Formats: sequence, C-alpha cells, structure tokens
Amino acid sequence: MSNYQAENITVLEGLEAVRKRPGMYIGTTSERGLHHLVWEIVDNSIDEALAGYCNKIIVNVLPNNIIEVIDNGRGIPTGTHPKYGKSALEIVLTVLHAGGKFENDNYKVSGGLHGVGVSVVNALSEWLEVEVKRDGKIWFQRYDRGKPEEDVKIIGEASETGTKVTFKADGEIFETLVYSYETLETRLKELAYLNKGLRIELNDMRKEPVKSAELEFQGGIIDYIKDVEKDSIKLIKEPIYMSGESDGVIFEAVMLYNTNQRETIYSFVNNIHTHEGGTHVSGYKVALTRVINDLGKAMGYLKDKDGKLQGSDIREGLTAIVSVKIPQPQFEGQTKTKLGNSEVTGVVSSIVGNQLKMYLEDNPSDMKVIIDKVLSSKKAREAAQKARELVLRKSALEVGSLPGKLADCSSKNPEECEIYIVEGDSAGGSAKQGRDRRFQAILPLRGKILNVEKAGLHKALENSEIRSMITAFGTGIGDNFDISKLRYGKIVIMTDADVDGAHIRTLLLTFFYRYLVDLLHDGHIYIAQPPLYKISSGKSIQYAYTDKQLKEIQIKMDGENKKYTLQRYKGLGEMNPEQLWETTMDPDVRTFYQVKVDDAREADLIFDKLMGDKVEPRREFIEAHAEFVKNLDI
Repeated sequence: MSNYQAENITVLEGLEAVRKRPGMYIGTTSERGLHHLVWEIVDNSIDEALAGYCNKIIVNVLPNNIIEVIDNGRGIPTGTHPKYGKSALEIVLTVLHAGGKFENDNYKVSGGLHGVGVSVVNALSEWLEVEVKRDGKIWFQRYDRGKPEEDVKIIGEASETGTKVTFKADGEIFETLVYSYETLETRLKELAYLNKGLRIELNDMRKEPVKSAELEFQGGIIDYIKDVEKDSIKLIKEPIYMSGESDGVIFEAVMLYNTNQRETIYSFVNNIHTHEGGTHVSGYKVALTRVINDLGKAMGYLKDKDGKLQGSDIREGLTAIVSVKIPQPQFEGQTKTKLGNSEVTGVVSSIVGNQLKMYLEDNPSDMKVIIDKVLSSKKAREAAQKARELVLRKSALEVGSLPGKLADCSSKNPEECEIYIVEGDSAGGSAKQGRDRRFQAILPLRGKILNVEKAGLHKALENSEIRSMITAFGTGIGDNFDISKLRYGKIVIMTDADVDGAHIRTLLLTFFYRYLVDLLHDGHIYIAQPPLYKISSGKSIQYAYTDKQLKEIQIKMDGENKKYTLQRYKGLGEMNPEQLWETTMDPDVRTFYQVKVDDAREADLIFDKLMGDKVEPRREFIEAHAEFVKNLDI
C-alpha cells in the first residue's frame, strides 16, 4: 500500500497513450500494423467519396518508404474551433476521437469513424505533413511524432479542394518500415470495386521503373466477382446482381455458382470487410434458402421426396459478395468483423427475396442448374454425415477415444498443451523422445494426406490421417465443429525442410483452411522452424535457420581461421532427440510462425489456384514465380 499512492497515477497527455501502447490502437506493430496506417488515411478519403464529394484518390509510396495520400474531397476544415481556440485541422490531427463523423449531417455513411483515426497515424509517425486545399487557400502543418512543429499556416492559393497527407512511420514503434506493394494494391483494388466509379491510383516510386496501378471499375462488385471467379468453372454464365435501398440501408449483392464444393461469401459494411459476417449476411442467407425452396417446388424441380433443402446445401458452390452501407453501423467487438444491426436483416432479406425470385423466374435454365447442384450437394452432405458418424463410432470404440499413434501429453489444460504434426515414423520417434511429455503431444502422419481442395468432406473423412487429426484435436468438423472442445492451444506443423515437407505442410494448411478455418482465425495453427544447417567445429556446434545466418557464421569462422564441417538437414529424422528439442521444440529458443488469415479473398484465390482442379492457373503461377524458388530438390 505504501508504494501505491496518488503520485503513482500516470496521466498520458495528448497522443502519448498511443505511443505507449500502439497495439491497443492498431492491433500490432508488425507489417500488418504498418499498413493499417495507410488504411486509416485512405478510409477518410473513401468517406469523402461515400458522401459524394470525392472521385479520385492517389496513394504514392515515395523513396525511403514515405506514404503520400491525396484526394479531391472537401478538405479537412481549417477554421478556428470555437471551443478550443485552435485550428480544426490541428485538433483532428492531435486529439483522439476528434472528427466530423459523429453527427450524420456531414457524413451519411462512414467507415473511418470506426477506425482509430488520423490522429493515431500522426502519433505513430516520425513526422507527418498535412496540406489542405480549401476556401481558395492551401493550408499546411507539420508534426514531429504527433506534436505540431508550428501553427497551421497558409502557403498558397488553390482553385480546387482536397487533402494531402504525407507521413513517415516511426522506426521506434514498428518492426518493419517496408510496405508491400501487393498488400496495398489488393486492398485498394477491393475499395475501387466496392465504390463503383471511384478512381484510385497507386504508385510505387521506391525504385525504377515506377510500379503503378490505375483502379476504377464501372461495374463495381459485378467486376469484383468476375475477377474472383475468373479461374473457376462456372455453372451459370452471368453473375446475378441485386440492389436496393430501404430505411437508410443501401444494399447490393452479386452471386455465382461454380463446381467447387464450398461456399464463399465476402461481406462488407461501409467498405469494411466483415470477416465474421453479421446481420447483412444472415438476411441474405435466409432469403436465398427461402427462394430456392419455394421456387424449386413451384417450378416443379423439387419433388416431395427431396424434402426441404438445407441452407448449407444451397450455398455449396456459391460465391457471393454482399455489401451494405448504413448510417450507424454497430460492430461486435473492436475488430469490426461482424455487423450487429438487427434492422439490416429484414431489409436485406426483403430485397434479395424479391429480386432473386424475379431473376430465377425469368431465367428457368439457371434455376434448373442451381437445383441440380443443390441436390448433388445434399447427397454429398448425407454421405459425409454417415462418414462422420462412422468416425465418431470408431473413435468411441478406441481406447480413450484417441488415435493409437498419438503420443499424448499429461497436461489436460488446452492453454499450455501443444500437438506436433510430424511426417513419418523416423521424425515421430525423435520428436516423441525429445519432447517435454508434460505439455507436448506428437501425432505422426504416414504419407501425404488427401488434397481436400479436390474432394468433398465425405472423401476427406475416408482418409485415415485426417480422421486421426480430427479425433486428436477434439473439435469435431463441419456442422459438429466446436472450438471450445479443442484439446491443444497450439497445433504445430513440423515437417522436413525439403519439397516433400513443404507439400505436406501445404496439404495440411489446405485442410485447416477449408474445414477448420476457425483454428486459423483464432491463431491456433503454427509452423515449426527447424534448422537448415548444422555447423560443427571441434566440440562446438552451431545451427543456422536461414542461408543468411549460415553466411554470417561462415564469415566469422573463416575470419578466426577455424575449421568446420557443414551438414544440410533435409529431414527431422536426421536429428537425434536432444538436437530436435534444443533447436525446434524448446519454448525458450525455438522459432514458430503463427498462421493467420489477413485476406480471406486472397487466401481463397491462392488455395483454389495452387490446389484446385484447373492446371492452367497453376502453371501460370509457377512460371511467374519461378525466379524466386530456393532450395529446389532435383
């Protein structure tokens, strides 16, 4: 008590709180957090477009990783604020939760309000400059780590309006300052699709030649779904488009059916990607299920024996983009990944119900194709259900209901338990002997698991290795999935550092992404990083995990005139249990990569391209990226 007095209470002034705890405001200080700074500035420009005042946004990546965002919106207000006696521009840039979006007068629809704002970008930048064209003048202010270097001043005259923000992220805050052109282009392209007619330019000026993209789509989300589905085998020729407005909710959706055995729904609220869906997606699904069932019976495509089709059957093979723009979105949690506005369900359901019914009545051939696909999905689901029940019955008969080849850990606390998925008995043997039996479990796989991208759930459940993993994890799969029953907080893929190991890792990630994706979203999947090289010099042994590390060790040893032998590890089985523990499994020294889904659309496309049925897109990908291949086994 004597050490905890009034003087121990710290009050962080201005933007100090942001610099003290950046993760609270942007989630992470990794590369993802770095790009979040760009999204915050761009979101403000997008909001000007949504309000009808901006039709062009330019994003420039300047040398030294400086970002410049320019729009032709109204410009941030620069007049003196009546309450604070300062320029409104300075208040917006230096005060948390200051902005013009809390009342609906200026912005009917806004995505930026739910972000952290330009003031946080200012706080986390080494320096930031803002230039506003407004009221016939050009206004300017520069900041040093969030603090104004000078008062807002006029530096010229202007006949147009707009805002330009230029900033350099702070190296004291971020783990990296290097922006990914591909990451920037993917998100900006998505924003251009979602805002029909808005022009977004991206220019990477860090090296010659300048890399540029001009993003403008007059077809909006219709162009978006055509891009997403360009490599798929489509069952209906043209996308089905629906749109409408009711009670302040602006809605549009587009859908296609393909030969895939999964559903893919990309959903957005005010341009924000709602990964977990929400009431807008619920409204769409309810209407889709109702229309297909009602019309199927009315048009004679569904017989009494078919019964009522389930929503999951109807959505298999479906790709849809659902976008709503609403004045006061209520998101569940800080992550903004699920919409909670209850009134949106009815609005969306009504619009989809009317327009989809009208389209399918006018296009009976499309309706017939969809019904045939749905009935095929129903049969596959029933077969998968039987296979799943077989797995559950078989598991119940096994001792302890766990796979016989699983070497389980003694702890029953999922938060500390981890399971290593390893290839083959050799690596499995070393891992079992080298592990800490209290919290580390080992599950060896024999051979390569099934490529589930080309097979349905019922086929996947016929694969013994997949059944073993499902049983060991404890969560179940499909409709029976329950993440609260997960037995291990960390599921670690530990494969050999060769082409076969990489292939097995990819097959496992494909399985997790397609059938246990919540394990990825919640951060339970990891990839172990075993060493590539062992460098021995007398009794001294060092390990190198990358070619760069190896070179550094070799340069040092050559400088000291030491003799050494070099061993390139290809398989985990080449290491004895002690070596495997001290290099790859010991929590104090090991390196793990956590696998997460940052961009669901891009993940869908890459899995479909690399693991799907069509060979041509895969060949094009290999040809385009061949120059980047390392350690190719010959």
